[in-house]
Amino acid sequence: MTLIKSISGIRGTIGGPVGQGLTPLDVVKYAAAYGTWVMAQSTAARTVVIGRDARISGPVVSQLVAATLQGLGLDVVDLGLSTTPTVEMAVTAKRAAGGIILTASHNPKQWNALKLLNADGEFLSDAAGQQVLALAEREEFEFAPIGKLGQYTTDDDFLARHIAAVVALPLVDVEAVRARNFRVVVDAVNSSGGFAVPQLLEALGVTVVEKLHCEPTGDFAHNPEPLPEHLRDIAKVLEKGSFDLGIVVDPDVDRLALVSENGEMFGEEYTLVAVADYVLGALGGGNTVSNLSSTRALRDVTERHGGQYAAAAVGEVNVVTKMKENGAVIGGEGNGGIIYPELHYGRDALVGIALFLTHLAKSGLTTSRLRASYPSYFISKNKIELTPEIDTDEVLVQMEKRYAKQPVNTIDGVKIEFDKEWVHLRKSNTEPIIRIYAESESSSTADHLAQKIIADIKEIIAVKA
Repeated sequence: MTLIKSISGIRGTIGGPVGQGLTPLDVVKYAAAYGTWVMAQSTAARTVVIGRDARISGPVVSQLVAATLQGLGLDVVDLGLSTTPTVEMAVTAKRAAGGIILTASHNPKQWNALKLLNADGEFLSDAAGQQVLALAEREEFEFAPIGKLGQYTTDDDFLARHIAAVVALPLVDVEAVRARNFRVVVDAVNSSGGFAVPQLLEALGVTVVEKLHCEPTGDFAHNPEPLPEHLRDIAKVLEKGSFDLGIVVDPDVDRLALVSENGEMFGEEYTLVAVADYVLGALGGGNTVSNLSSTRALRDVTERHGGQYAAAAVGEVNVVTKMKENGAVIGGEGNGGIIYPELHYGRDALVGIALFLTHLAKSGLTTSRLRASYPSYFISKNKIELTPEIDTDEVLVQMEKRYAKQPVNTIDGVKIEFDKEWVHLRKSNTEPIIRIYAESESSSTADHLAQKIIADIKEIIAVKA
């Protein structure tokens, strides 16, 4: 059993002893801590929006969270089965004090989580997250008397408002999409995307939609992380040649992966690249942001349009902060997370789909030819396990010194630039591991670069021993 407490929320496997899994007592404890924090932020707004993906444990966790918040005296608006970006948008639309999304994102079905939002519908900052964790640790909760219990209401219509807002965006061209008569396959891993994505496609004028794993039962048909090795079912359908595009979302619909008409993966890293290319082209330029572990292709595309690219530390809240600082018109993460500020500051697969389909329609290209129009880079993902007594921070300091003649970024671990290649080293927050991502214009070179860095780390460890 696992329970992971972080600034962005509480994530764990269902069941087990208290404090070792996401048990009912743990759910109540952290919901109470969050609710207590919310009440300390504002005396005016007393409403919290909640929503969940289709996980089997979702109804139980949702009821526990709602009752706990009501017990504190907070009103709850429950969107029920929904998506992460929908809940984010509902927080601001309803002028709520915050929101909780009940989803473990790409984790398998035995997991669930409380993802915590502030009054702007954005994930908590590091400082705010630490405050919530401290409240939970101290169990400093004061529940409301009988006359001041919170109210509970539901809202089953907000997804429709979310979709309408996406379709109404100036850069979403419904007529262009409808005119292309796209034939689309959707894999929603039996969660909320199973109804959200088809509803969006209908609003965009896509009439031929093949639904694959779209029943929101929470019984995931495959590993829910949208990686190529998990998407064989949709690839097989597309290989038959009857469709133009495959769309894959994770259980809470904030990550978007695309599959070309020939069954080949478009590449999660290139979801953001393609959408950014369209947005920058339509706006005549602009700035972009992604995290340090995302492909260099976004920088190439941004500079081609005359804009400036900036890198943020890994994590959605860090990307959003950097986007605001740099006035970025689009940004996100290389895991298929599109953040389009014109709609809201959160990863949103639905707006990603609408912008991508508009781009594909206007380009006149097939999906595979559009992908071929972008510079190709390959990322090699590796890790090195260290013994607990090794000081991982000191290892990273030594790596920074070793490559001091190269451009080095240390806002999140150590990222070393080599012309059009890079390597990013980050330590795990939960175990003695250094993750090593390397990118180059060929997979073999990326692998070689990663192995060179691993050898350097081993040499540093040997010297210290």
